[in-house]
Amino acid sequence: MTEELFSVETTYFADVILPVPIPRMFTYRVPRHFVNDIKTGARVIVEFGKNRVVTAVVGKIHTKPPEKYQAKYILELLDIDPLVTSSQLWLFEWIAEYYMCSIGEVMNVAVPSGLKVSSQSRIQLNPDFDYPELLDEKEKAFLEILNTQTSLTYDDALKFVGEKNINAMIKSLISKHAIIMYEEVKEKYKPKIAKKVRLKRVYEGSEEVLNLVDSLSKSAKQQMVIMEYLKHIPIHDLPAKNTDGVDKSVFTDGETSDSALNTLINKGILEPFEVTVSRFGDDFPTEPLKIELTVAQQAASDAILQNFQEKDIVLLHGITGSGKTEIYIDLIQKVLEGGSQVLYLLPEIALTTQIVVRLKRVFGDKMGVYHSKFSDNERVEVWRGIIDGRYQFVVGVRSAIFLPMDNLGLVIIDEEHETSYKQFDPAPRYHARDVGIMLGLKQGAKILLGSATPSVESYYQAQTGRYGFVELNQRFGEAQLPEIMLVDLKKERKSKNMKNDFSSVLHEGIQNNLSNREQTIIFQNRRGYSPYLNCQECGWVSECEQCAVSLTFHMHSKELRCHYCGHKEEMPRVCPVCGSGKIRTVGFGTEKLEDDLKIMFPEARVQRMDLDTTRTKNAYQNIIAAFEQGGTDILVGTQMISKGLDFDQVSLVGIFDADRMIHFPDFRASERAFQMLTQVSGRAGRRSKRGRVLIQTNNTDQSILQKVVINDYPGFYQEEISERESYLYPPFSRLISITIKHEEAEKAEKAAHWLADKLLDKLGKARVLGPEKALIERIRNKFLFDIMLKLEKDKLNIKAAKAFLRETITEMQQIREHKEVNVVVDVDPV
Repeated sequence: MTEELFSVETTYFADVILPVPIPRMFTYRVPRHFVNDIKTGARVIVEFGKNRVVTAVVGKIHTKPPEKYQAKYILELLDIDPLVTSSQLWLFEWIAEYYMCSIGEVMNVAVPSGLKVSSQSRIQLNPDFDYPELLDEKEKAFLEILNTQTSLTYDDALKFVGEKNINAMIKSLISKHAIIMYEEVKEKYKPKIAKKVRLKRVYEGSEEVLNLVDSLSKSAKQQMVIMEYLKHIPIHDLPAKNTDGVDKSVFTDGETSDSALNTLINKGILEPFEVTVSRFGDDFPTEPLKIELTVAQQAASDAILQNFQEKDIVLLHGITGSGKTEIYIDLIQKVLEGGSQVLYLLPEIALTTQIVVRLKRVFGDKMGVYHSKFSDNERVEVWRGIIDGRYQFVVGVRSAIFLPMDNLGLVIIDEEHETSYKQFDPAPRYHARDVGIMLGLKQGAKILLGSATPSVESYYQAQTGRYGFVELNQRFGEAQLPEIMLVDLKKERKSKNMKNDFSSVLHEGIQNNLSNREQTIIFQNRRGYSPYLNCQECGWVSECEQCAVSLTFHMHSKELRCHYCGHKEEMPRVCPVCGSGKIRTVGFGTEKLEDDLKIMFPEARVQRMDLDTTRTKNAYQNIIAAFEQGGTDILVGTQMISKGLDFDQVSLVGIFDADRMIHFPDFRASERAFQMLTQVSGRAGRRSKRGRVLIQTNNTDQSILQKVVINDYPGFYQEEISERESYLYPPFSRLISITIKHEEAEKAEKAAHWLADKLLDKLGKARVLGPEKALIERIRNKFLFDIMLKLEKDKLNIKAAKAFLRETITEMQQIREHKEVNVVVDVDPV
C-alpha cells in the first residue's frame, strides 16, 4: 500500500482467508508498521484460536472493525510482493460458491504447502520468575536444564526429562509463571543451493595456471584436483568461465581427495561459494525439436483458429494417434509469440512423462511443469517462477489451475473426458476442466478441449453450437487405426482353450509378438493379485474390518489390503472361521496377470504399471522409459496405460474385464466403458504396421462393444444422449450428490431421511432421489447414505437451490440428534 492511500491515524483491518472449513473470511487488525506494505494476495501469519499459528492470505483491506469479536493483530507479513493474484482470489471465491465448500478449503488445496508456514511450540524460561519455593524437585530439575538453553521444543523437553508424558509438569510450570510457551514460525520453502569452487583470480591466466600445476608437483593429490578442475573449465576458457566455477560434488564424488580439495581452499588457491539453482535443470533432454504439421494437422489448427474468432471454447475431436499434441504445440507457439501465457492441463502424471519431454525440447526453460509427485520445494519454484516471469507456459495436472497466471491467452485441456480431472477428497471437490474453462473466460483467454472420446457433456455443447467444433479423423503419418476383435470367452471355456485367464487367441497373439520382437500391452483395470480370498469349505470371504468391501490379496507383499481405507493384514494360513486350509483366490488383478505371463512366457520381460508400482516420484518415467527403449516386452497395467502414451513397437493390446466396466451401476458406465476401451485400443499400431486389439468378453453382441470395434463415437453419442434426455441426466440437468456419514447406521439413516424430507418439500419428488444406502455402505467405520439432487438447467434457479441446500444442512447440524453427522456435498459428481 502506498503512503497516499494510508493515513497513520486510520486503523486498518484485513479480511484474511484461513485454511479452515468455515465458509467466511476472518478480520484481523493491521499493525501500523505493516500499513504501507500490506496488499491483497500477500501471505500473513495470524493466531487462530488458542496457541495455533497459521498462514493466511489477505483477501481484502478496509477500515471497518468486526462487530462480534475483538480483532487480533496480524503477527507477521510474509510478502511485500503478493504471491496470490487478484485473478486467483476471484477463482477461490468462485470455486467455494460453485462447489459448496469454504474459501479456506480452496486456499488450503491451491497454495503449495511449501508456501505455508509451519509453527512449533517452544518452551522458554520466564526471566521474571523468582519463586523457586513453589516448585517440586522434578520442576526444579527441569528449570535447571532450561536455564542452560535459550529454549526447548516440546520434543527436546521430553528427551531431557526422559519421560513419555510431561504435560502435567508443563501445565503446572505455566500456571506458576515459571515458563513461557511460544510459537516459533518457520517458512517451509528452501531454495536449492549448489556448493561450488573456483580458482582465485590471481590464477586465471594460462601462465599462472601452468605455474600453479608445476608448484604442486610434490603433492599428486592436490595436483589431481586442479587437473580435474581444468577438465571442466579448460585453460583457454579462463578467465571467462572461471567465475561460474565447478560443482564441489565433482571432486567429492570422484577419485580426487576431499582433504586435498580442502587444503587447496585453505591455501587460498580455490575459493568456495554457493549459488541458488533451479531444481529442474537437468530433468529433460535439451536437443531442439522442430514441429512440422501434416496437411491434416495444419487444416485442424487453422480450423481451431477460425473457430476462436467466434467462440471462446473449441472442442477438438481427434482420433487416437492423430497427433493432437503437435497441433497444441503450434497453437502454444503462436500465443507465446503474442506475449500471453498458456496453461496446458493433462489428466495424470503418467501422461506428462512422454509429452513433457517433447514439449521441453520445443520450449526449453520457458516451460514449467507442475504435478503432485513434485516435492513442496519444486512446486514452490514453479509458483515463484510464474510470479517472476520465468515461466509463460506451464504443463500440469489438475492442481495447476491454481497457479498464479493472470495473463492467459490459451488454456488447453487435453483428454478432457478424463475423470482424473475431478477432485474427490478432500474439499473442494472441483473439476479441473470446468474450473479451467471459468479461469480462461475470466481472463479473456481461449479454451481448447481435446479428446478422441469426448465427454457426452462437451460433445453436446459442441453439437448445439455453444462450443466450436473441429474433427481430425486421420492418424499421424502412415499409421492406421487398429483392428479390434471381440474374443468370446464362453466359446473359449466351452472348448477348454483358456490358459488361466487368457483366451487361446490372446495367448497366441502374445507368442507371435514375442517371436516378432514386438511389444504387447495387457489392460486390466483392477490392481492387486486377486479381488478376494474365499474358503472352499465354509464360504468365508476376506473382508475389511472398517469397510463393507472385500480385502484385495497382494501376492508380492503377501498381505490383504483394503483399497478404500488402507487397512492391511497378513495372508491367513488357514480359514479364520472353520480352520480349513482350502483357501483360494477368486478373480484376478494386474499382479496376477503379471505373474501368469511370467510363467507362460518365461523368456518375456514383463513389467507392471499400476498404483502399487508407481508410488515413487520417478517410477512412471522409469517404467515408460524401459518400455520405450525396448527393455520390456509386455506391459501390464490399469487405466494409467490408456492415457495418451505413444509407443512405436506396440502391435497388440489385450483387454480384460470389459463386461464389468459396461455393467457397473452408474448412468455413466456406458460412456466410461466406451472411452476406456477406445483409449486403450488406441495404444496399438502407432506407426506403419496396423495393430490388433483383442477384447475378451462373455457377450460379443453388446451394442457398445460393436461401436468400439468400428470406432463409432457419433453412433454411441446418439444412443447415449437420447437416453439421458429421457431420464433427465447431464447435460440436461445438474447433479448434486449428498452423502451422510456416521459411525452408527441408525443415526446416519435418520439424518439422511430428515434432510431428504426437507429437500422434497421444497424441490419436489422428481428432483430428490433417495436416501439410499451407498454403493459401498460402510467406509472407515462410517455408514453412508446417499441423496442425489437432479436439477433441470432451464427450469430452476440452481444457485438458489444450492443456497437452500446449504441452509438446510446447517439447520440439520444444529439439531442435537444430528449434530455429529458428517455431510459431504459433491457438485457435478462423476
